[in-house]
Amino acid sequence: MKDKEVLDLFLPWVDFLAEMAGPGCEVVLHDVSNPEKSIIAIRNGYHSGRDLGSPLTDLSREIIDSEIYKTQDYLANYYGVGKEKNFSSNTFFIKNKDKLVGLLCINRDLSVALEMENVIQRMIQQFNLIVPDDPDYSESLVPQMDMEKMLTDRIHSVISEYGMLPSRMRLKEKVAIVHKLKDQGVLKMKGAVAEIARQLQISEPTVYRYINRKQ
Repeated sequence: MKDKEVLDLFLPWVDFLAEMAGPGCEVVLHDVSNPEKSIIAIRNGYHSGRDLGSPLTDLSREIIDSEIYKTQDYLANYYGVGKEKNFSSNTFFIKNKDKLVGLLCINRDLSVALEMENVIQRMIQQFNLIVPDDPDYSESLVPQMDMEKMLTDRIHSVISEYGMLPSRMRLKEKVAIVHKLKDQGVLKMKGAVAEIARQLQISEPTVYRYINRKQ
């Protein structure tokens, strides 16, 4: 298959991805054989101010020079800038066998998300909504019966991740489970140590020993 034929296969993807992602997303198809006029298809180019025939970006040229495309197929979720905007950018490497022939780039405008983040931060500060990491008092708004079931289900879920009955687990698996439950904050729940001991088939003092034991 010729290089142009490979690129032509990706032309419909430009419109498809732009329609799917919406107007906040710029989609660009580059032909790397013509670096100074590489863009052969583009949607929502107003985000970066580019159009058909615009050149490769600095990162695109770096991709070509470094030959990173030989060891991976894409770059995802990296930071992009253009026309006083910030983007979450992604580039797929289009290859004809081992040869790089094109780049399919997707740039998502972060302006609205960043504005919203700033508004939320101002609201948190304005109404003092920051909860301390280790408050002097805490309150559960969940009925006790629901809390007990939630505790039981949470512990059972973590144990189930190991794919074996507690009776067949080795020491290191049980220690890992206790530490994972600790990291998830389960040990702060009332009755947690007793329920962990019951489900792991160990004593409550053993749970405390596992908490203080290094993994």
